Amino acid sequence: MFIARIRLLATAGLLLAPVYSTAQEIDHKQLITTLGRLDQAAPAVDVALLTEEVTANAGKGVANLPNWQNLSRLSQLIVEIDFENNSVAIEPQSYRTIGMIADALHHPNLSRYKFLVVGHTSSTGDAAHNLKLSQDRANAITYALSTTFAVPPDRLYPIGVGKEWPIDAGHPAAADNRRVQLINLGLVR
Repeated sequence: MFIARIRLLATAGLLLAPVYSTAQEIDHKQLITTLGRLDQAAPAVDVALLTEEVTANAGKGVANLPNWQNLSRLSQLIVEIDFENNSVAIEPQSYRTIGMIADALHHPNLSRYKFLVVGHTSSTGDAAHNLKLSQDRANAITYALSTTFAVPPDRLYPIGVGKEWPIDAGHPAAADNRRVQLINLGLVR
């Protein structure tokens, strides 16, 4: 089990980098600022296409695929959420983190945006199992945000990538690779 906390990516380019550099815990204001920062118009993101690509590339990685590279230009946040081992059951202590995320998503500066909720796993287990587990965990976070915390579900797009997009590629079984990532997809239309 890992500690529930929110981590900020140092730069947008770090999304596709194999090593996660310094992480810091952030407060509510930093959360809003980080997720609300769009330096340019958000590229169109087709979640169904992303899902298709990750399924077709199980075991090969997705970071270098063009549609996944587009995500590096978007504001994003890595969130560690505790789940029961090999389960989608969210540990009770993680609801504080999810509540903090929900508060930020309800803030006027973020309420007009939609978000990709990306579930990740470490490399333990086979690729197909990890892909399903990560999708189920992304769905669990989306469900918690939309039911318990009343974030409109049409603003949340869950996707699981399994072990295909590690933050610590040198240590694929590391706990840091088990995470949830929020990516700002731009304005709700």
